[in-house]
Amino acid sequence: MNTQAPAYDSYDVIIIGGAIMGSSAAWFLTDNADFDGRVLVVERDPTYQFASTTHTNSCMRQQYSEALNVRISQFAADFVKNLRQYMGGDDRVPALSIRSFGYMYLADTEDFAATLRENLRVQQREGAGTRLLDPAQIKAAYPFYHVDDIVLGSINTVDEGFWDGSTVFDWFRRSARERGVEYITNEVVGMTRNSAGTSVQSVTLKSGVVINCGQVVNASGPRAAQTARMVGVDIPVEPRKRYSWVFSAQDPLDRDLPLTIDPSGVHVRENGGGTYQAGGHPADDTAVAYDDFEMDHNIWEDHIWPTLAHRIPQFEAIRVQSEWAGHYAYNVFDHNAIVGPHPDLENFYFLNGFSGHGLQQSPAMGRGIAEMLTYGEYRSLDLRPFHFERIVTNHRFVETAVI
Repeated sequence: MNTQAPAYDSYDVIIIGGAIMGSSAAWFLTDNADFDGRVLVVERDPTYQFASTTHTNSCMRQQYSEALNVRISQFAADFVKNLRQYMGGDDRVPALSIRSFGYMYLADTEDFAATLRENLRVQQREGAGTRLLDPAQIKAAYPFYHVDDIVLGSINTVDEGFWDGSTVFDWFRRSARERGVEYITNEVVGMTRNSAGTSVQSVTLKSGVVINCGQVVNASGPRAAQTARMVGVDIPVEPRKRYSWVFSAQDPLDRDLPLTIDPSGVHVRENGGGTYQAGGHPADDTAVAYDDFEMDHNIWEDHIWPTLAHRIPQFEAIRVQSEWAGHYAYNVFDHNAIVGPHPDLENFYFLNGFSGHGLQQSPAMGRGIAEMLTYGEYRSLDLRPFHFERIVTNHRFVETAVI
């Protein structure tokens, strides 16, 4: 890594991690007329080759078990569809849309079906367009599914499906830079508290430079726990490996394939042009090393492909075109984000643990952390249920709809 030096020796806000979450926070700070501080984003890999942002499915959904997560995705949908307006009417910003093929949750037991029914009530109270389908209705709408072992399906085709996450990320970063946010290639390797131990006083970079800071945001994705340990804080976030495959079908489906979550946990979605994207994880779903992105080809042969062929018989004859492994920043405590200020370390903020749904939550989370940094409170969505205190007090805010 060829490190870069910061332009100044002190910043009002230092954001550790420049992928979509850190860049969203940086951009929303610049978009707030009440914030006039100096912002530094420190990113260890400006190619983002191994970032969770790069390895994403780039889809959004409103089918969550927690109402706050539904509202967070609803803001994301509005932000994506009105990106140019949010970016100040800049004609360079492309007009984006959501390819709303929806998510299809398939339940194979009565217990799972009961969970879908309960989640439906939560989602509909928030105005989501979720519908439940019995097996006959699933088969009528999507004849390619094998549903003999299915009890119930849940789908929403309103603002739920594929969106161009890479373009939103690019514009968060580009616009933030144009508005004065400084990005450098470097790595935070240490932080020093003040003499009272109540705040972070400085940040040390891999290049040896020490920078004074007003506020620090941990937006370091799957490395979040490593970053937090630099100030003596333990957070329950670890890298979990997730595999993805893009494949073509000899006999393509005659209509869009929703992002289908099989009861086995395998998921597959429309990719366009007769291609599809599938994903899954190993049976032994434990933490991996930060630099472990090695593929396990046996998972495809032994689990993923057989599952796809069972659920969609037309996928018996398919050909893999590309494959990769990425990491979830997985919150093992309750599968929900850890966001907001540390209760005792007054200027240290979390933006961590999104457990696979960070890309779609980035607009709301970036806006929320910018509000907290500027005002010391939230002015839009109240994100306090995601605060670190719940971990200290062992009060879980559980999201059950995790893929």
